[in-house]
Amino acid sequence: MSAEVKVTGQNQEQFLLLAKSAKGAALATLIHQVLEAPGVYVFGELLDMPNVRELAESDFASTFRLLTVFAYGTYADYLAEARNLPPLTEAQKNKLRHLSVVTLAAKVKCIPYAVLLEALALRNVRQLEDLVIEAVYADVLRGSLDQRNQRLEVDYSIGRDIQRQDLSAIARTLQEWCVGCEVVLSGIEEQVSRANQHKEQQLGLKQQIESEVANLKKTIKVTTAAAAAATSQDPEQHLTELREPAPGTNQRQPSKKASKGKGNAKESSSDRRKMVTEETGHQEGRETDLLHVSQTAQTLG
Repeated sequence: MSAEVKVTGQNQEQFLLLAKSAKGAALATLIHQVLEAPGVYVFGELLDMPNVRELAESDFASTFRLLTVFAYGTYADYLAEARNLPPLTEAQKNKLRHLSVVTLAAKVKCIPYAVLLEALALRNVRQLEDLVIEAVYADVLRGSLDQRNQRLEVDYSIGRDIQRQDLSAIARTLQEWCVGCEVVLSGIEEQVSRANQHKEQQLGLKQQIESEVANLKKTIKVTTAAAAAATSQDPEQHLTELREPAPGTNQRQPSKKASKGKGNAKESSSDRRKMVTEETGHQEGRETDLLHVSQTAQTLG
């Protein structure tokens, strides 16, 4: 295979197919094309290929190291090792800067312009904003530029390749997240249990009040009927009955005693009216209690 492979405009899958059969200088050239190709921001599968790993022990070790910088590092990492790495094209610089912004966005969602300018080695805000807009159009990240507060607000960013030594930290973070979810779930279940208990208590209280209301209604109904029957009786007739002696009794009584009997009959009639009045008052009191209990039952319902 020739030392230079032209694969311009191909997607990542096609690059991977070509890399399987490439070796040496041809593979190094292919890697440079991958690093420059638009839309390719993940390099883990390429790094896992045995023939690509062999480059680390060959004359193209610098190309392999450059590939790892794109996979896991930032533009600042490249500048720190620039003497030992191949030079970058303008497209490769912009891509590595995009990846650097993604790395920052994974740590903080509001990134000040000053931090971005330093991390990306840009001279002015205009260059920075153009770079961010280019990353947004490439669907590397989504967000907005806050020019008043001089910061980038990130809503979404792509994921980067993960190194094997980072897997334990990721597993630990996921485990902590699971524990947190279990704590929240336990709290929710406890609140649901309390709510159910309160509901049962309120239902029991409602049933008790409804039972008391029903009993009061029965009592008032009976009392009202009795009071109506007592009120409908003629007081004069009742007085006449009191005056007439029972059959077989002696009707001869002294006039003084008869006069006294008339006074007693009047007092009895007066007492009867008084009892009816008191009974009516008791009935009104029961009706007031019933109204109060009914209102309480409606409130609890």
